[in-house]
Amino acid sequence: MTEENKKQDKKDPQTHFGFKEVPESEKEEDVRHVFDSVARRYDLMNDLLSLGLHRLWKRICVREVGLTRGSRVLDIASGTCDLAIRFGTIAGEQGEVWATDINRSMLSEGLKRLHATGTKAHVAQCDCEALPFDDNYFDAAVVSFGLRNMTHKERALREMTRVVRSGGRVVVLEFSRCQRWLKPLYDFYSFVFMPWLGSKVAGDADSYRYLAESIRMHPDQPTLAGMMREAGLDQVRWKNLTFGICALHIGTKA
Repeated sequence: MTEENKKQDKKDPQTHFGFKEVPESEKEEDVRHVFDSVARRYDLMNDLLSLGLHRLWKRICVREVGLTRGSRVLDIASGTCDLAIRFGTIAGEQGEVWATDINRSMLSEGLKRLHATGTKAHVAQCDCEALPFDDNYFDAAVVSFGLRNMTHKERALREMTRVVRSGGRVVVLEFSRCQRWLKPLYDFYSFVFMPWLGSKVAGDADSYRYLAESIRMHPDQPTLAGMMREAGLDQVRWKNLTFGICALHIGTKA
């Protein structure tokens, strides 16, 4: 590597965007383009691609968060706000729900759903790697199918830990490593069927190809658990859902 290339690397370190290596400065824009493209059909595609299983996964997630009346909860990468709506029902009028996302198009769809359901929730466009909330404020911080798109996952996990009170929970619901026997079928589904369906329903095969690649680049279950411990969480555990296609990680702040 030449000195000039070394200098360039220092100025603009590389990260992954799916299977591609891209400068960190470009990834946020690339991810924004993906979710701008899929926002309008996002909920429909989730139902089609998961055969409705994402609803079951999210119900399990909500249960494990352990909210009660009056709880304060932060829903990160809230997107179309389906979890925020569930949290609002549990926390009630005495509680406080924040739905945040870095992507304005997704959050706009979420706002429509919040208004349609009459859910009491605050909405903010912000980056999980630099959350605009006080230390120890929330009873729980949750990210659902969003962590894998973040450039600095360890930074995001530290921020989630920072804003949760002692004894509060950080919960990550994310696609993970499926069981070995399922991998050939899952690979075909991910890299052939998903882009094809994305082209037919959402008019965008490339974005769904990226989403499949981003799943493969995301840390596996033990690695993510280790990252959560390094972020300052205790009692970190995970549950595999649907043969490990996705996993629910839960950690408690000391």
